[in-house]
Amino acid sequence: MTRLIMSRRHLMGMGLGSLGALGLGLGPRVARAQTNVALQLSWLHSVQFAGSYIADERGFWAERGLNVRLDSGGPNAPVEPPVVSGTALVGISAADYTAAAVQQGAPFRIIAVAMQNNPFAITSLPDNPVNSPADLEGKRIGMATANTPVLRTLATLNDVDFDAITIIPTQYDAAPLIAGEVDCLLTWSTDIPVSMSVRGIEATVMLMADFGYTLHSQTYIATDDSIATRRAELVALIAGEVQGWEEYRRDLEAATDLTLARFPDAGLDRDTQLEQARRQVPLMFSDLTDANGFGWWTDETVAQNIETLDLLGMPVSADLWDRSILEEVHG
Repeated sequence: MTRLIMSRRHLMGMGLGSLGALGLGLGPRVARAQTNVALQLSWLHSVQFAGSYIADERGFWAERGLNVRLDSGGPNAPVEPPVVSGTALVGISAADYTAAAVQQGAPFRIIAVAMQNNPFAITSLPDNPVNSPADLEGKRIGMATANTPVLRTLATLNDVDFDAITIIPTQYDAAPLIAGEVDCLLTWSTDIPVSMSVRGIEATVMLMADFGYTLHSQTYIATDDSIATRRAELVALIAGEVQGWEEYRRDLEAATDLTLARFPDAGLDRDTQLEQARRQVPLMFSDLTDANGFGWWTDETVAQNIETLDLLGMPVSADLWDRSILEEVHG
């Protein structure tokens, strides 16, 4: 999920930036009429959204007739309202957030999936590691209590005694783990472990997706009405995203430098951004995307998402996912 808890991005100057024009071989943009649309990001500008910055900087949208405004998210900028209102054509969300919105009557469909593997992780120290969910029994875990259903779902999926885990409410910060106040933290694999690594602190990272917690993240959502009436714009936007993320994958250093150049006042740290960029790759690309294209999913992964969402108390049906836009993009 793209919004683990609302304080996630406040981590120690983590500085998840966005991409500038350095080293990406910008060429002339196609001179044609442009349609103005907005893409609502799920959090503050950062390398988390590097593919979108590349798509903009390199003219992948302009050549398709779009002028895309990239709207920053954040604790006071939820994704869903601007998409429902039409202020944004597409939003970057996560399957659980979309499911919750649909339960409230929002007419959303997931039209592409950026993160094939959910970034939720249990982060611990090597001298007291959590290598599997069973290791959580008897441990103190630091986390926001709002994420208790996530931990309970992981325990249920792996036959772990949830009551044998002690939850310690903490801010989203590595400090309680480093100080020994907790044995592990519920984190994203791409932020707190990255900040620790940059500081020279080794961490053991157990990706929850490796243990059955299947939940699409950094998903692209659109309304039923947009899919019906603005299909050409949706295809153009997602096609540009596909190109941008493929370029990101090919040159992470250039993507990081572009991020820093585009947001020079965001206080971003290059080493941190680059390491995050590296750790995003296995979450976003796989044999499945190599075979079918960026953003793809299968009926099997949808079934696994439905199982996880049901355990989270968010029952949905498979028609929450609409692959028709991707099918047009990838042919």
